[in-house]
Amino acid sequence: MAGDPAFDARSMATPNSKAAILRDVRAYRLARVKAQLLKQNIPAILLYDPVNIRYATDTSNMQVWCGRNPARYVMVFANGHIAAWEFHSSDHVWDGLDLDVELRCPVSWTFFNAGHEAEHRAEIWGAEIIDVLQKHAPGELRLAVDRLDPFGTAYLEKHGIALLDGLAVMETARSIKSSGELVLMGESLRTAEKGIERMRCELRPGITENEIWANLHYENIRNGGEWIETRLLASGDRTNPWMQECSSRVLQDGELLAFDTDMVGPNGYCSDISRTWLVGDGRPSDEQRKLYEYAYSQIHFNMDLLRPGMTFREFSDKAWNIPDQFLKNRYCCLAHGIGMVDEYPSIAHRIDWDSAGYDGQFEVGMTVCVESYIGADGGMQGVKLEQQVALTEQGCVSLTDCSFETDWL
Repeated sequence: MAGDPAFDARSMATPNSKAAILRDVRAYRLARVKAQLLKQNIPAILLYDPVNIRYATDTSNMQVWCGRNPARYVMVFANGHIAAWEFHSSDHVWDGLDLDVELRCPVSWTFFNAGHEAEHRAEIWGAEIIDVLQKHAPGELRLAVDRLDPFGTAYLEKHGIALLDGLAVMETARSIKSSGELVLMGESLRTAEKGIERMRCELRPGITENEIWANLHYENIRNGGEWIETRLLASGDRTNPWMQECSSRVLQDGELLAFDTDMVGPNGYCSDISRTWLVGDGRPSDEQRKLYEYAYSQIHFNMDLLRPGMTFREFSDKAWNIPDQFLKNRYCCLAHGIGMVDEYPSIAHRIDWDSAGYDGQFEVGMTVCVESYIGADGGMQGVKLEQQVALTEQGCVSLTDCSFETDWL
């Protein structure tokens, strides 16, 4: 979508167009990484985060497991060359990619893999990292890294390598989406919507929170999705405060059920939608309707406010005023970027600005989740809503048709 204000936020790939879209998206994302390296005069970046590796190379191998176990890593050079240390017997994950890549065997120096030899293994690892850096960027002593454990950090710094913030490089690169990325994200969102619809059809008193939540996983996996980052689904008095993960609690007639998908779907893109429903066939109480009306107002006021060119601080200052009784239990941010997972930026509430805020500017091509949680301090129930949107020249455009409970308003 970068530089392309005229896009269909809900466009879908056809079988004939999918290969072309993937090819364009891969080239776009790698170019974004290279551009950031060149802009910051950084010769190369070492990536361990599976999401960053996926963004730069479109390779995926045991994403969740590798998020905990640093078993595969990639070095991307500003000139486009890639050195990849791929997990045991997994070179096939690079098949079919048009990349200038040299494949190597990784050296793992976690305690799990190396025991008390971890420091020695890290020295072997570090010597190879420096050798590859010097081979493809002779004389360079600067290397960006997105995450690195202590032994590796110590070795590289001891041998004169200046380590730079690779997270800033990658988050900045990932923040602006191409039109092709929007199509891939749309496929993930359509899968999430199927999961939400299935949850809604199965919603009834007498089943557990876990049973409801399983429907989202079912649709995600059967449609080629990948994983779900959290288990944020709660009912009844567990909806206040928020951030409670689903349990074996049995749903009761007339109470609220709230959830946050946090779903990494097809193509590795995240669908982040929150809704709150009523359990059973009755009507919501006046209190439930009032809570919902506040949350709905916050989401839509802030969506109407959001536009390219606005600074993060300006958005925070002008955002919907949370009534005092709900301020303590406010959601952790007003809005956040979204791509393959939650990403830059995270916009702090006005009340939190001095401790948690940072400034920047919304741009065309960003995709953002606008957040709301309304639950009184000491209250027995709350409402969670969240909408995924894209920023265009014309303003904020919703990326999902997942319905709100407008008849409660």
